[in-house]
Amino acid sequence: MSKRTIIPFGPQHPVLPEPVHLDLVIEDERVVEAIPSIGYIHRGLEKLVEKREFTEMVYVIERICGICSFGHGWGYCKSVEGNMGIVVPDRAEFLRTIWHELSRIHSHLLWLGLLADGFGFESLFMHSWRLRETVLDIFEKTTGGRVIFSVCKLGGVRKDIDADGLKEIVRLLAGMKAELKELTDVFLDDYSVKNRLVGVGVLSRDEAAELCTVGPMARASGLRQDIRMDGHGAYAKLNFEPAVETDGDCHARCKVRVRELFQSIDLITQCAESMPDGELSVPVKGSPSGEFVARMEQPRGEAYYYSIGNGSKFLERMRVRTPTNMNIPAMVKTLQGCDLADVPMLILTVDPCISCTER
Repeated sequence: MSKRTIIPFGPQHPVLPEPVHLDLVIEDERVVEAIPSIGYIHRGLEKLVEKREFTEMVYVIERICGICSFGHGWGYCKSVEGNMGIVVPDRAEFLRTIWHELSRIHSHLLWLGLLADGFGFESLFMHSWRLRETVLDIFEKTTGGRVIFSVCKLGGVRKDIDADGLKEIVRLLAGMKAELKELTDVFLDDYSVKNRLVGVGVLSRDEAAELCTVGPMARASGLRQDIRMDGHGAYAKLNFEPAVETDGDCHARCKVRVRELFQSIDLITQCAESMPDGELSVPVKGSPSGEFVARMEQPRGEAYYYSIGNGSKFLERMRVRTPTNMNIPAMVKTLQGCDLADVPMLILTVDPCISCTER
């Protein structure tokens, strides 16, 4: 008769970029149950709305996570703008969309590198992060920052990208495509990679829907859901279709993110080619009163930004629900019944952002 053992996984582990803590109940080499511990690095950022004016809070919200910082700033602005009835100029919406899609490329390349590192393919890891540097250089040139940008503000954006700058971005991304294709073909076709990912951690379409899974995790299981389809920002004026796979395993989750890399390059090119003229922002007058929910498609999935204003310069409440928060139940589900050696792969293919989760 097999004996059950509890093994602590994390909060520090060689393959984990952030402190995830799990108690793994195992029989021999098979995981029977995974029990997550949430709150290891809780920082209380949402509480700061009581001490920072609503115009200043965008700087705090950006710091929920470095990888998705622009999306958090945009989501917060979108929530307060909806609360106050502010209409953002078209040019600002197009610029926001460009920076948001650059963030998606940066996030997915970072994730591909971590995945390669997880199964010991170090050269693949280094090439993924080398290509990511191109995107970070674009961020630095257009915003002044490589991680935190602070270009998104209530009513619009703080900086512009001129016509020559837009052409340069399109040129750099087009030049990156060939190397990106060569890199991603390894993830999709290499035997040793497929041996570690294909058929591992399968999450069916029904399970993904029942567990309210979001983002690439959901789309890899056949759910056609992407908040960008609602047309916010510039997405209503772009040719866009969600990347969906049906296998529901680790390899399918990798495929979705690979397809989204090329999709984001295409969306940025469309934005640059149809960039409207106009103002970068509108004046913000008064204070928010009432409540509003904004939704964003972060690189890891759907995020909620809920704000309550009471007519003063301080928000009464700000609540952020991040995609990792929603994907933890699915992660626990896929861990049940897997081999102990596959645990790092399964956790990484969920792409957990613990900074986002423990705000």
